[in-house]
Formats: sequence, structure tokens, C-alpha cells
Amino acid sequence: MNEMILELLKESGAAGWEVTDTVKEGWEFYFIRHELDQNRIVDTEHVTVCVYEAIGEGKELGSARMEIPAGAEESEIREMIAQLRREASLVRNPYYELNRPGSAVRKMEKPADPALIAEDFLKTMTELPETENEDINSYEIFTNSMTRRFINSNGIDVTSMFPESMIEVIVNAREAGHEIELYRNYTSGTCDAEHLKLDLAKTLQMGKDRLHAAATPALGSYDVVLADQDALRVYEYMTAHLSADYIYRRFSDWQIGTEAIRDVKGDRFTVKSAAHLNNSSHNTGYDSEGAAVKDLTLMKDNVPEAYCGSQQYAYYLGLKDCFRAQNYEISAGMKSAEELRSGNYLEVAEFSDFQVNPITGDLAGEIRLGYLHQNGEVKIVSGGSVSGNMHVLMKEMYGSLEQRQYDTMVIPEVTRLCNVQIAGAE
Repeated sequence: MNEMILELLKESGAAGWEVTDTVKEGWEFYFIRHELDQNRIVDTEHVTVCVYEAIGEGKELGSARMEIPAGAEESEIREMIAQLRREASLVRNPYYELNRPGSAVRKMEKPADPALIAEDFLKTMTELPETENEDINSYEIFTNSMTRRFINSNGIDVTSMFPESMIEVIVNAREAGHEIELYRNYTSGTCDAEHLKLDLAKTLQMGKDRLHAAATPALGSYDVVLADQDALRVYEYMTAHLSADYIYRRFSDWQIGTEAIRDVKGDRFTVKSAAHLNNSSHNTGYDSEGAAVKDLTLMKDNVPEAYCGSQQYAYYLGLKDCFRAQNYEISAGMKSAEELRSGNYLEVAEFSDFQVNPITGDLAGEIRLGYLHQNGEVKIVSGGSVSGNMHVLMKEMYGSLEQRQYDTMVIPEVTRLCNVQIAGAE
């Protein structure tokens, strides 16, 4: 980091300031089929400054941030800080205090070697069960060793080191002149070879099945099973409603000590913040405001016990030792995946788009591929859509005993939502 930035901030007269210095050392690979098209080494540094300005005799606090370009001269940095102070003076939030150094000190991860992580990805991609008609069209691999230093005017100076990876894959399936293309994006800390192989093998089969799909019938109110990354949207609704930001802004009415959802027939869920998850890309130790991250139960059996969130809203709510959660664990349910996959239901394996509004809970998605289980028979379907509202669906929602990790979240491997509205494509 350019230490001159810190000196100029100290001299600026600003009410407070924060500096985030992020260094990325990484490898990138671009493949067409399994032929390397290009690769490169990445070594970048980004320094972002946030300046705070006291307004109205200290009753209000404004803020503004920008990235300081590498190689900026002293005069340029002075002008940028002055500009940030001017911009911050136009923002009027109720006063709050920035984080101060805490007693908790997080253990740093060992520096990751992005070349070794990339090697694991490259090996995994050669072990997929491709066929003449179902294969990999192309893929891109990004592996990084991240170092993030955070400093603020209250004396926090902490550094986090963590691995961060992503792989994008395009799968093709073809038959009799027809071709299907499926896109997958996986993020993680390092390479989770076992789950990557299993998921891409499943995707190859899905491409084949999509070629034989019939139109989804109008099912009306029907049970829906989710067993892939789309299920994350369901559980992100819960984590959002347990944030101090949502509570203060009245986006969430989930109060500590009171059942979030009443008259529940299905599973009751426990949500935890996890300081560390194996293979997460967010094992940072400290959040983006310098607060130490810790293990904390946010909700137990559908009853909120604590909130996570930004320092601004935590201060307004009077919360102590608050932090932005980096990883989450959602409890397992009472039934096995096999039990949840019984009776009549539609398992949606692929959406064109699937969204859960984190504020209203409205859920909607267009079905690209589904497996309709009806009276002991299975029919491959496509088209139509699902819709519902999480506040209602959580009354009869089930998670499997088996769990699955998707980067920063551990959730039930299979999720069953009862009485979802399904519009047909016929």
C-alpha cells in the first residue's frame, strides 16, 4: 500500500476514514473443448478509500468512497480526498460510530498457491463422463490468492489471506439435429473436485434429457423439489431477514425471541453464521469493516436469536460486537433426501431464471427442465413456471438430513416446498 494515502487521510480533517487494500495474485485459463486457448497470470492491487464527514454539529454522518488509482501523485490523492469530503457532506445519515479494535483476533489462512489450485481444476475437467453427444463446449478457470488489509481511523489494522476460485462451464448435448446448451458457474475457495465432477456429470445428463422434454402441464398447487444451487435463493431469504440492515429499515419483521413463521407444519430451521467453512471463498476472518467474524446462532428452530450486519445499522439498533456474516450454515431437516423425493412432486433441475425477492419473499422461476413424479411415473418436462411466497411456503417446507455446501453456504441437499403454484406450458 502507498503509505502516503494513510498520512494524507490523517491530515485531512475528516471525521473518520477507512482504507481497504486488496492484492490479487492469480491464474486464468480459457479452454475451447479441452484445448487451451489462452492463459495468463494476474497480479493486481486495488486501494479503496472511504471518507466520513460530520454534519449538523455531529448529529449526522455522511460518507463517500472511491478507488485511488495506482501511481497517483500526492497532489492527486489530496484532491481526491478533498472531493470525497465534499461528497460525504451531502449525505445525511443519523450519526454512528465506526468499528473499533476488538479483543478477538482471527487466525489467518495460509497463503494459497493459485497455480496448485488451478492444477486441481484442470485435472478434474479431464475426468468427466463425456460422450459423443454430451460434452464440454468450453470452460474458464480463475484461481486467486487474496490478501486484504483493512485500516480505519479508530485504530483497526487487520489483514486477511484467503483463496478464491471460479470456474465457468458450458455443456452441450445434441441429437438428430437439435442441440441444447447449459451454463454452469461455480465459486469456491479451492477446487472441490468431488462435487464438481458429480454436478457436471448430472449436467451432462440433464442436457440429454432436455432434448426429450414435453411441455409442463398446468399443475396448479403442487409440491416442488429443489436440489441444486437454485435452492440457495430460498435460504438467502432467511439470512437477509436476520440482518441488522433489514431489521432497522423495516424490510424484516423477524424479532428476537419470537417465531419468524407461525403455524409451521414442516421443518423448523436453524441458521448460523460460521467463521470458517472448509473450501469457502469467504474465510476472511474479518468482515469488510474490520469486525472479527465469529460462529453465532442467528435463528434456532425458526426463532431469531441474533442479527448480523453492517456497523451503521448495528449501532442504530444498539447491537454490540456485530459483524457482517461471511458464511452460513442452515440446519438439516428431519427426513432423508429419499423420503423428500416420494409421492407426487415436480423436481425442477434447471430454471431459465429463478428469483426470490429478499424483501417480499415472492418466488418465481421459468422452468427449463423438470422431472414430474406423478402416480409412480416420471415425465421429463420443460416450460411453464413456478410462483409463490416464502412467508407462506415456509409454513410447510422440508430440508433433507443430508447437506451440501455451495461455497459460502451449507444447506440441505434437497429442499421440498409444498403447494407451489405451477403454471403449465401446454
